Amino acid sequence: MGFSETVGAYFRPSQSSKEERKLVQKIDFFILTFCCLSYFCNYLDRSNLTNAYVSGMKEDLSFHGNQLTQINTIFTCGYIVGQIPSNLALHYVAPRFFFPSMMLVWAALTMATAGVHSPTHIMAIRFFQGIAESTTFVGTHYVLGSWYTENELGKRAGLFTASGLAGTMFGGFIQTGIQSSLHLKAGLTGWRWLFIIDGLITVPVAIYGFLLFPNTPATTTAPYLSERERALARSRVPTEVGASHNQTGANEASPLSLRFLKRALTCFPLYAFVMLWIIAGETESFSTNTLLALYMKSSPTRSYTVPQLNDYPTGVPAVGIVSTLFFATLTDMLGGCRWIVGYWIGLTGIVTSAMVLAAKSKGGDQEPLVFAAYYWAGSVYACQATFFAWANDAMRGEEAMLRGLVVACMNMGSNIINAWWAIVFYSADFAPWFTRGMWAMIGTSIALAFWTTVLIWWTRSMQKKDPLAFVGSDDVVVEGQRADRETSSDVADGEEVTPTKA
Repeated sequence: MGFSETVGAYFRPSQSSKEERKLVQKIDFFILTFCCLSYFCNYLDRSNLTNAYVSGMKEDLSFHGNQLTQINTIFTCGYIVGQIPSNLALHYVAPRFFFPSMMLVWAALTMATAGVHSPTHIMAIRFFQGIAESTTFVGTHYVLGSWYTENELGKRAGLFTASGLAGTMFGGFIQTGIQSSLHLKAGLTGWRWLFIIDGLITVPVAIYGFLLFPNTPATTTAPYLSERERALARSRVPTEVGASHNQTGANEASPLSLRFLKRALTCFPLYAFVMLWIIAGETESFSTNTLLALYMKSSPTRSYTVPQLNDYPTGVPAVGIVSTLFFATLTDMLGGCRWIVGYWIGLTGIVTSAMVLAAKSKGGDQEPLVFAAYYWAGSVYACQATFFAWANDAMRGEEAMLRGLVVACMNMGSNIINAWWAIVFYSADFAPWFTRGMWAMIGTSIALAFWTTVLIWWTRSMQKKDPLAFVGSDDVVVEGQRADRETSSDVADGEEVTPTKA
């Protein structure tokens, strides 16, 4: 099949029956709208701390040294604490109630930030906000892996990741608008209004989740899905059976059992993908630590206005959105070759770091080179969607909660490192050049390329031992898709299908 035919086949509906296409359209609407809006609000809250910092909060609260970095580290600590408990909680509490409840908690904490009078107040709030927000990222990847097949997952994970980046991008524009329209209204400065509005935006999304989020195929009671559609959903991704201890009686899947603990501790993919995301997570450091905004705030050659400080850095997440959607689509189209992104990011990290180091060594006005480096570095966000889809693909043969534990541990491991990594290499008082961080990025990028190669070797070894155990290559996906399509056709023809545990 030629390239044009491959592209055409990919963008045609992959579902084998009209009923299955209708099901996917329904879950796309109700799952992706809530998850994407949730993640948008999540990143809007996170990114606007820096937007507030460069828009007057630094001066109003008398920040000094690396207190901004300390606040981000404390948030990360709360985020770490919540990772595994929040994902395992989905085994006992329906996502329809758990996700929106946590959203209301972080909305309240965001609005409370508008009343702070010192950096230490923000530190306390951000710790608990980190715990509440820890539910969103890994919990959503668990839910997406429960509903979508391997040739559908990458695109959906890409849209989810892009929604968070959109929150980062629009945060700057929102701060600019607030600064010009609400600054000093009711006696509140613009950055305080920013936190109030962020929190208010989150509330209706949470209410929407309470009403219409469908949980997982094994536990859904969504009124817009018929019994026939629920059976079809379970048959499409049969490893979801046993995901809910309380509602299905699948006691053997309980994460509080010794059997589950032993299985988790001897699961090689757990360690392999945790290491992958520990390394990959740090390749996002230029963007997650908002280095471009901090560079502009401390620019050695010119002074930027508040609108410029908020607007110019939005180009970084814009690049991230484009690259995320591109690579998520490309790796789906190529049959799950998620490893492509590992090599792209390795190249990006090395070259962009070298560009910033070169700008420093040349002296003078090197803004164009620095801006180009940070904008290009935004493309590393592509690894979020593709690497978590890679982990979901690798764990399809395992019970659902083990898959949930793997994606939770991936994010937790990355944040444990990031909690101190940002202070050591990207502290705010290292601006504008972050020389130490540039060299750290080069080393991390080389490590990512190496570990990606290790995972490719492992997946190919697994495919030789058991071709149906892993769905990460072209020929294996074909077999997996054929099995899914046959099962789905049985349901569509009216036959009773009893999902079986892999």
